[in-house]
Order: sequence, then structure tokens, then C-alpha cells
Amino acid sequence: MADEMNQELSEIKPLETGDAVDGTVTKVEEKHALIDAGYKMDGILPISELSSLHVEKVSDILSEGDTLTLKVIKLTEDELVLSKRAVTAEKAWSELKETKEANKTFEVEIADVVKGGLVVDLGVRGFIPASLVERHFVEDFSSYKGQTLDVKIVELDEENNKLILSHRAVLEEEEDSKKQEVLHSLESGQILEGTVQRLTDFGAFVDIGGIDGLVHISQLAHHRVETPSEVVNEGDNVKVKVLSVDRDNERISLSIKETLPGPWDNVGESLKKGQVVEGTVKRLVSFGAFVEVAAGVEGLVHISEIANRHIGTPSEVLSQGDVVNVKVLEINPSEKRISLSIRATLEEENRPSKIDPEYSKDTDGNSGFSLGDMIGDQLKKYK
Repeated sequence: MADEMNQELSEIKPLETGDAVDGTVTKVEEKHALIDAGYKMDGILPISELSSLHVEKVSDILSEGDTLTLKVIKLTEDELVLSKRAVTAEKAWSELKETKEANKTFEVEIADVVKGGLVVDLGVRGFIPASLVERHFVEDFSSYKGQTLDVKIVELDEENNKLILSHRAVLEEEEDSKKQEVLHSLESGQILEGTVQRLTDFGAFVDIGGIDGLVHISQLAHHRVETPSEVVNEGDNVKVKVLSVDRDNERISLSIKETLPGPWDNVGESLKKGQVVEGTVKRLVSFGAFVEVAAGVEGLVHISEIANRHIGTPSEVLSQGDVVNVKVLEINPSEKRISLSIRATLEEENRPSKIDPEYSKDTDGNSGFSLGDMIGDQLKKYK
């Protein structure tokens, strides 16, 4: 009997706090499990030492007969307390440090949604703050539970048991890679499709496939534009021409105007020599006035063609913004030049009738002349 007791005692493993031991689950209670670790008494594995995350019941994690590697966290004559969490965390911190140093992207499953972000179990508790989940604002994160996300480690502090992860960092890295790819594929002169992202006082930013280019206000249309919203709105799909690419500073100059028909392209069809049209005085110069007769098309009214009298300066008769009738004297679309006249329209308006009004007056039939007599006399002159 004594020999058997001595043999049993010799088989008992000598243990110290901090040791790692292999054990078998002998009993599962609601808040703890009993573990046979080859010691003189069963060890206790509290529910709080099962996982880095909250566990409702031990039976959710363990069953009788399971074999585990555990760490001794407390040892007295009467008590042996073990931890599964400590073993898992020790291994996890080591792997996570290597992952952070290599700046690796890895996949996680969202274990829980809490106030302020998402929780994952990586052997240690990992947290993804709400601001680091997406590039855009998310109001409700409830649908994220159970989803898998690619993340990067942005903060790791083993001493304070702190692990901060970011899915947004992965998205931004992918976006930047796509941006660089597009940037290096661009060449001046290319015609591309894009989407208006935002408007500013000086133009519109257009997304051309992962990178924004600027359409300066002067490149929005052939005519003068006061504000970009006159021509485009956010979300509009537009065609743009690449004017220049500065890869070092990631600046792209674009033009919508260059993709549109020029205002002079169809002038020869819409305007003819001798035609009288309405126009707007755009500029006054010493030698005349420039009048817009179609969107983006201006012609010159020489100072000698402004009035049917001599004038010293165009401003004696005209002001910027005046709407006037002009007659087309000459038109040269290839050179983008049109000669106009206001005087010619005034002369036509004031030209007397070919028939003298005196001959058509009603004199109660006593004039002695009829209209036919007058025309007949006129015709005799040409015989």
C-alpha cells in the first residue's frame, strides 16, 4: 500500500505559477470547468479565463473529455487555478507583433457589435472603432456581426491589452493603389468618362476612375461661366479631355469644353451675309463694339458702323449689356471673324417708301390724280 502511494506521489507533476500544462476536462459547470492536469487535485478553469471575449456559459466553449493546453495562474496547497485565455493570448501577441511589423492585411470575423465599434477575437480582444470601419459614415453597425473584414493593425499595446484594428486603412490602401495605376495610365489628349464629385468657386472636380481631376471654370463651356453650377451638378456623368498630368503632385487638368462642338463650328449654317440678328454688347473698345450674336460667338461692329452719324467713342451710343439689332456684313468662320453693322439696320428702318405718301392722300376725290395715273407717269420715264 505504501509503495503504491509513493508511486502515485512520484507521478504528480511539480507545478509552479506560470507553467503551461496539458489537461483534460473532467466536469463542466455553468461558470467553471474542472481539469485533470496530472496534479494531486483537479484544477479550476473559471469562465473568465476561457476567452478574451465575454462567454455566457462554459458549455458554450467546452465539453467533458476536451484536452487543452493551459497556464497556471494560481497555485496553493488547496487550489489550482488555470487559464486557457492566457495561453492563447501569449501566442496571439507574438503573431500579432510580427503581423504589424510586416504591415500585413489579414481577415477577421466580427464577433460582436458594441457602442463605438466592432469587436473581434484574435486570441486577444481586438477592436475596430466606428471611424475605422469604412471610408464613409455608417449609422447602424448591427449587420456587421458575423461578417468577415480585411484589416490592418494600427495600434498594439500588449502591456495594456490593447489592440486597435482598421478596415478603413485597407480600403484606403486599395484606393491609393488604384489611384496610382490610373495616374500613370493618363496621357494628355485622352477623352474619358467621369463623374462630377464636387463643385468649387473655381471649377469642378471630376472622378475619372479612382482619382479626381480639376475642370477649371474656364474649361467648363465655350461661353463665359459665372459659377460651375450653371453648367454641371454633383453626380453628373460627363465627358472630359485630359489637358495635363502632374504625376509628382497628383494634379490632373481636365476640360469639358474641349469635348463639345465649338461655338464657331456651325456659324456658317446659322448666320448668313446680309442677315439681321439680335445680339448683346459684350465689350466696348476704342475702335468699336463686340456683340455676341450666338453663344460664344462675337462679331465686331466697327465704330463707323455703330450710328448713322459721326461718333467719337462707342460709349456715346452703346453700353455693355445692351441688346441691339445688327446686320451681318462679312462672315469668316475659319478665322472666327464676323463684321457687323448697327447703322445698316437703322438706315433700313428709316428708308422712305418708294411711293410718295403725298400721292396716296385722300382728298375727297378732287385731286385729279389716281394711283394708276401716278404709276403710269412713272413708267413713262423708262420708255
